[in-house]
Amino acid sequence: MSTKTLLYILKRLLLAVVTLWIIISVTFIIMHAVPGSPFVGDKAIPQSTMDALNAKYGLDKPLRVQYGIYLRNVLRMDFGESIYYKNRTVLSLISQGFATSAFLGLCAALIAIVLGLTLGSVAAVHRGRWQDQIILVFSTALVSLPSFVIGVLLLWTFTVWWPVFPSWAGSIAESMRGTTPLSAYFLPIFALALYPTAYITRLTRSSMLDALGQDYIRTARAKGVSRASLLFKHALKNSLAPVVSYAGPMIAYIMTGSFVVESIFSVPGIGGYFIDSIRALDYTMIMGTTVLLSVLMLTLNLISDILYKVIDHRVDLA
Repeated sequence: MSTKTLLYILKRLLLAVVTLWIIISVTFIIMHAVPGSPFVGDKAIPQSTMDALNAKYGLDKPLRVQYGIYLRNVLRMDFGESIYYKNRTVLSLISQGFATSAFLGLCAALIAIVLGLTLGSVAAVHRGRWQDQIILVFSTALVSLPSFVIGVLLLWTFTVWWPVFPSWAGSIAESMRGTTPLSAYFLPIFALALYPTAYITRLTRSSMLDALGQDYIRTARAKGVSRASLLFKHALKNSLAPVVSYAGPMIAYIMTGSFVVESIFSVPGIGGYFIDSIRALDYTMIMGTTVLLSVLMLTLNLISDILYKVIDHRVDLA
């Protein structure tokens, strides 16, 4: 690794730390500015009980003191106890939900990348023909459809009209114990994968068409380079840069799970915990989940930028 690349990585890491601090600060301020209390429910709570609960979770202290305590705890990877889920730490809840969401997301990301690159390449090679037209129609339709519409359509089609899959999915731990069949994960995985597949297809087609029109492709073709080598070794390799740039944020997004997709298929992932914490004003859970999503997004963005340089040596890391 060159000195310039190392300096770039160190600079990006420093920028990521600053970005994470800003995200935590803004979320902390907005969260405490929302009216209401996590302890107020359907039943009235005596003031003495309310004071005791505020003292237990440190909510009786001035806001700047709470902020300083929280930053110190984050550095020790201590996110405290959940207010909504009694006697459960935020880290244990995140670990439990993230395992399921990450499994579904990684499977969906792998499907999206493989199918997207394949379909985009086929469309570019057969530009203007029926293969290209069919792929364009389906990719445009899938890009235009919201994830909740895709999820509902898949759920109705394959659990009601043609019941070949279960209508719910448990956690990964339940699957390992044999409680949940592996087939229960097919629908949520494809619901997560369809949109990025369509987007990567369009990205690959566009970049492949641009690469196929370059002079080095014409030169390679004139030298008698085989069609397979021309497409995969030259054109596709030089078309991966936009896909790599999109893949980082895409993987981070679907690894943490789509809240809507998880709700539709009853997946006990991190999305369900996050939605419940917002409804209940569970401050500790909201902050812990925000930190996790931010770290994951910043890390995968950095990795995608480095891979961009590896794929395209003309890119200058500065």
